[in-house]
This record gives sequence, structure tokens and C-alpha cells, in this order.
Amino acid sequence: MRREARRSAPSRPRVVLVQGPSMEPTLRAGDCLLVRPGAAVRPGDVVVARFPGGPATLVVKRAVRPAEGGWWLESDNPLVTDDSRRYGPAVVTAVVVLRYWPLPPTMLRRPALPRRRTR
Repeated sequence: MRREARRSAPSRPRVVLVQGPSMEPTLRAGDCLLVRPGAAVRPGDVVVARFPGGPATLVVKRAVRPAEGGWWLESDNPLVTDDSRRYGPAVVTAVVVLRYWPLPPTMLRRPALPRRRTR
């Protein structure tokens, strides 16, 4: 029983790089994400998952609802259908915690420095 509890407990955060247009406009190719493996999934979360009946790659999608065999996931981009509509329920491996690159435009601006007084 202890081993099962350890396996389901969240582990250390990991880094994921987004590739492709399926999550636009929320995420874009080249965005860097911090994800939490084993974290609890809720509908609306952006997650990292695998489709048992699909390609053997990790995908970043939005969790819609629990389904038999995993979670029903969909892309934010309605023109891309490489999600549960094509492959069925997915096995979620991690929940996205934050996007850390690129920085939001407000964080890229340099703060104004106080002017030096001249005598």
C-alpha cells in the first residue's frame, strides 16, 4: 500500500517545450512550461498526456472530463483535431503549473531607474 501511495503522489516539477499549433492561442510553439507529474487533474486544466491508441509522443492538451480509461482531452485550437476526438481517452502524466518562457511583455520592460541628483 505504501508503494502505491508513493507512485500516485506528485513528484518533482519538470520542464516541457510546446511544439505545434494545437493549443493556440493559449500556448504557442516554443513556449516553455513547468509541469507537475502525478498532480490531481480537474476539468479545464492544461495537461501533458499520452494517447494509448495514438502516436507514442507526449501531448499538451486541455482536460475536458474524466472518461473510461483516462481523460477526454481537446486542443484549444478548434482547427486541430489530434486529440481525444481522434484517439479516444488519454492517460494524463502531468498538470501544467505555469508557462515561464516567453516572459509576459510587462516583465520584459526594464523598470525606470531613479534619476541621480547632480550638484
